[in-house]
Amino acid sequence: MTRRVLQLLIGLPLYGFGCGLMIDAGLGVDPWTVFAEGLALRTGIGVGWITNIVGLLVLLLWIPLRQRPGIGTLLNVLLVGTAIQATVTVIPPVHGLVLQVLLLLAGVVVVAVASGLYIGARFGPGPRDGLMTGMHARLGWPIWVARLVVEVTVLITGWLLGGTVGIGTVVFALGIGPLVHVALPLFDTARTRGPGRIPAARAETA
Repeated sequence: MTRRVLQLLIGLPLYGFGCGLMIDAGLGVDPWTVFAEGLALRTGIGVGWITNIVGLLVLLLWIPLRQRPGIGTLLNVLLVGTAIQATVTVIPPVHGLVLQVLLLLAGVVVVAVASGLYIGARFGPGPRDGLMTGMHARLGWPIWVARLVVEVTVLITGWLLGGTVGIGTVVFALGIGPLVHVALPLFDTARTRGPGRIPAARAETA
């Protein structure tokens, strides 16, 4: 239990830190952060605080889907956006393509490691992943269809609002799955529970 709690409390802020690095790179971010950036531009509220607010609103959508949040889900809403806000406040945007690419790649890798940590702790999915699994359970949609519909919708909406879409968005989309696939077995706490352990968790992002 101590290991699981530590993984959760390290993994969630680390996830936000990785997202913050991607924002500072300025080459494009993941769909949900594009959405948060767009809302931040329109409201004047920091992108990290918007991330927390969006996470809370998404969590409310769990109610009609009859999903039950875990402690990890609730902490996700509180910590990820706060870490994003702290990162973009402390670390200024970088300039120059080489530095931007390096910061982007560092951000994607950090997000992957952080995903392995908090998912492997098994305290519940993030609000966005729970939305997609809830749609699968209640509507019968395949998870990949639910993810595609939701993420394309928030990506387009965020882009129209002024969020950053670019090569970083593509790099994240193509790279995060394989990287989490590598990171998750390293931190999956179920792998150390003996013959009766449950299978390794499906790779998810916040």
